Amino acid sequence: MAQRPSRPTTRKTLLGVAAAVALAALNAPAVAGFAQHAYHRYEISQPEYKAKYGHWTLASLPEKYQLNSIHAILLHTGKVLLIAGSGNSVKLFEGGAFKSTLWDPATDTFKKIDTPADLFCGGHAQLPDGKILVAGGTARYEVLKGDVKRAGGAMLVKNEDPDRARTFPKGTLFRSPSGVEYRSQFSVRVPAAKKTPTGRISPVKVTASEARVFVEAVEEGPLGITNTTEQYAIVGLKGKDADNLYGIANKLGLDKKDFQGIKDAYEFDPVTEKYTKVGSMSEARWYPTLTTLSDGRVLAVSGLDDIGQIVPGKNEIYDPRTQTWSPAPTRYFPTYPSFFLTGKRKIFYSGSNAGYGPADKGRTPGLWDLRTNTFTPVPGLRDPDVLETSSSVLLPPAQDKKVMVLGGGGVGESRAATSRTAIADLDAEHPAFTTGPRLPENTRYLNSVLLPDDKVFTTGGSQDYRGKGASDILKAQIYDPAKNTFTPAADPTVGRDYHTEALLLPDGRVAVFGSDPLFADKADSRPGHFEQRVEVFAPPYLHQGDRRPDLALDGRTDVDHGSEVVLHTTDPTSISRVRLIRPGSATHVTDFDQRSVALDITRRTGGTLTVRVPDDASLVPPGWYMAVAVDTRGVPSRAVWIHVFG
Repeated sequence: MAQRPSRPTTRKTLLGVAAAVALAALNAPAVAGFAQHAYHRYEISQPEYKAKYGHWTLASLPEKYQLNSIHAILLHTGKVLLIAGSGNSVKLFEGGAFKSTLWDPATDTFKKIDTPADLFCGGHAQLPDGKILVAGGTARYEVLKGDVKRAGGAMLVKNEDPDRARTFPKGTLFRSPSGVEYRSQFSVRVPAAKKTPTGRISPVKVTASEARVFVEAVEEGPLGITNTTEQYAIVGLKGKDADNLYGIANKLGLDKKDFQGIKDAYEFDPVTEKYTKVGSMSEARWYPTLTTLSDGRVLAVSGLDDIGQIVPGKNEIYDPRTQTWSPAPTRYFPTYPSFFLTGKRKIFYSGSNAGYGPADKGRTPGLWDLRTNTFTPVPGLRDPDVLETSSSVLLPPAQDKKVMVLGGGGVGESRAATSRTAIADLDAEHPAFTTGPRLPENTRYLNSVLLPDDKVFTTGGSQDYRGKGASDILKAQIYDPAKNTFTPAADPTVGRDYHTEALLLPDGRVAVFGSDPLFADKADSRPGHFEQRVEVFAPPYLHQGDRRPDLALDGRTDVDHGSEVVLHTTDPTSISRVRLIRPGSATHVTDFDQRSVALDITRRTGGTLTVRVPDDASLVPPGWYMAVAVDTRGVPSRAVWIHVFG
């Protein structure tokens, strides 16, 4: 008996192969290349190929809505908020042209959103009511050493007046004892001095208050350089004001000036589709991480501050009920640390991060208990020095409490990268990493997205820093936690490295945005350009025939922890699992929110499924979720939205 081919071979396929061979036989490289490309396009469009590897398409993003996507957030309306702010463009920053675009994947329509500040490289998180908290962003772009024309640095503004706070606008002048003048780059408010009763002859002790502001010399050149601590008069003040209010600076120089953060915070409302300003943070932050806690409050950590230095462990918590911030336990982390809520007041830091900070500080993975402010390292991770720009995910289902780290690069502009993956079992008596299967190539900037069938889709990245040497990786793969293996997926057509994001959409597809390579060629001789195309991947489970599970709610969207939910579906006996998937909130290959929670199926009737939401707010933080039913073939339904309130 003749052996059957491993994949169905149709007459069209054979004709396509014959055509490609015939063209290649012409021995003309251009013609042969065209033939190979044409055959590849033909092959990846075949149903059997899609059923095994999935399929990519480009979204049609009209030019007037295009932007340098830095942040991508799925809203409970099913739309995607893309935030650029200034989009890593000094020209747009200086012109105050800050951008956000709203994309509806269901209708492929777009809308411009008024953006009130430069939210470029801020942090964001899903709030319990479905609004999005966006905090931090850009106050100033970096200036490389050699391009710095004016000496500058931090000025402490002192106030010895116990009866009056003072606010100094941007542009306030400070004059040194030698007459050199410096101009403040931002406004600054200095509280009144503090009075402390002494019980002695002098009834109170007055302690000067202080606030920090970044200043630059009025004149260009080395005249403004100083390496000594001096007191600076505030130009325009007279009498007692001149005595009570003054500046102190230790060093003002022509060194490289890093990005500087802002204190501003906003809530974006998916219903009104508008930003609203809320209480400002106590610290300016650029590249911060925001993490929703089990009580619905949001923890903000790290980031570059208002003078371009990493916030030295001064963390804070946002309360959406009062729209105000309060202090959180002090602990230092590099910028954009990857956090996972693993208990009522417990955070797991995987070690993944996205950039700034010394190589020997704050990079050890571990469990952080916010109640006691203790940090327990989690050992066993191979290649711990190549965690920067690595990807981390809470593997599905979230009940298993396993976090996977994938790939990564060396600190800063290092060319080092790794194909290492590792899995930390946080439910073990002594949590530790074990080595997972390797990625096909050494990869940094890898995007990882949880799928409804309990697998993880990974795509893109580059081998070198920001895609240098044309090192973008046009590969994708799917990780199966049950088998601990990767299988290939269809190749994307667009390279993705720095400033890229990926999200699971309600219909089960995955959308990928952004990319900001330094160069456009292998020789690193031509400047790169920001990638504004949006590419969408339809996983293999969407190519298993026309039949797909249907799912609908009984009309009630609000549910409590521990309660049951009735879902309508035509064939409940075919459903193997139901998942609650928290909508993603991604930036810099870090997703602050995504998690997939298993729901127990408690009853099946002729046309309904009854499922129970876990009674654990640290497993299911309050907020909106996509409920998805998956059948025995692994094919998911379209999502329905459920609001879990705390």
